Amino acid sequence: MSRADPPPRSQDLSRRYDRDFRADEAYRASLPDMQNKDASQIQGANVPIQHVGISGFRLPMQVVTRDGQPITLECTVTGSVSLAVDRKGINMSRIMRTFYEFKDRVISHELLEEILIRYKKDLECSRARILIEFQYPIMQKSLRSNLEGWQYYRAVLEGTIDDLNRLHRYVHFDFIYSSACPCSAELTEHAREARDTYGIPHSQRSKARIVAEISPGKALFVEDMKDLCLAALQTETQVMVKREDEQAFAELNGAYSKFVEDAARLVYEQFDADLRVRDFVIACSHLESLHSHDAVSVINKGMPGGLSADFHNFRDLIC
Repeated sequence: MSRADPPPRSQDLSRRYDRDFRADEAYRASLPDMQNKDASQIQGANVPIQHVGISGFRLPMQVVTRDGQPITLECTVTGSVSLAVDRKGINMSRIMRTFYEFKDRVISHELLEEILIRYKKDLECSRARILIEFQYPIMQKSLRSNLEGWQYYRAVLEGTIDDLNRLHRYVHFDFIYSSACPCSAELTEHAREARDTYGIPHSQRSKARIVAEISPGKALFVEDMKDLCLAALQTETQVMVKREDEQAFAELNGAYSKFVEDAARLVYEQFDADLRVRDFVIACSHLESLHSHDAVSVINKGMPGGLSADFHNFRDLIC
């Protein structure tokens, strides 16, 4: 029989779902366990796998805020572990079952460390990784009218643990801002002065994505990531506006025009000066209104063996 052939089955198998059947210990012990077959059952090369697990399972969880008041958010979780040579697979459901034992706790990097240690124990692996993604709300006040509205930020808390139980903690953060082109602004002013011609410089919605590794013994919250980005870029998109706010936003863009190269360096300056941040990588995308393509830049802190500037998924920065 070839590997692709199904095992022989009786023609008299029941097609009725038995709602009264209950699996006892003996029955559960008799169930086949394909993940724990010996190395002879491995298909393909018998080599280690760096990450294997599940991605995209969702649940509501409490996320710790900077002021210590947790908020409940829908979280999307990715959990993975390493797989050694001679092991066919892992128990995928255990990734989720172990995580669910902590579902009523407040999510923080300290909790991620507990879960990662449990993953190493429960799944008998040497390394593990967790990413928890959510949309984080922060109230934003308008520029001049004093209106308020909720701004939502994509954020990810990440934890990794290695063979020596060394923990690395990361925050991923997206910041959406307006980028007014300095070249377009200067050309517009030239047309006014040289030819009395009215023009409008182009600006566009833009996004910066930052992955920051937290220094040992320090804490870095989503609110901190937002504050660092706002200090760097100034021109965050607005939620609630009246005419005076729209005028203020135009003035703000005029005061803080920027190329995509400027944006990357401005964000770098803020994160490089913050002692809470051990390492970082920054990707910026300006969704050009002049061109049919986008302007992009990537920069990293440059630590030996640290986060690399190999970001390439710029389509994910469309906003």
